[in-house]
Amino acid sequence: MAIGSVGSSGMKDEHYDIVSALYHALQGADVAGKYISDAEKEGDKEVATFFHEVQEKNRELAMKAKELLAKRVH
Repeated sequence: MAIGSVGSSGMKDEHYDIVSALYHALQGADVAGKYISDAEKEGDKEVATFFHEVQEKNRELAMKAKELLAKRVH
């Protein structure tokens, strides 16, 4: 579809895409929290550190998506 077009959801495609990316980034941060717990239970600091990084990157992406969405939704 063309930029700015409205999909079957009734929402502009670009807005829908940003909302979807926001959802998946937040979901990724949440799931990474479980992986951190699993790694900590196993005493694997290296894996726990990795998933802390994954969680932080997902949080950063979620914040950016929220900012983009706020600029576009009136």
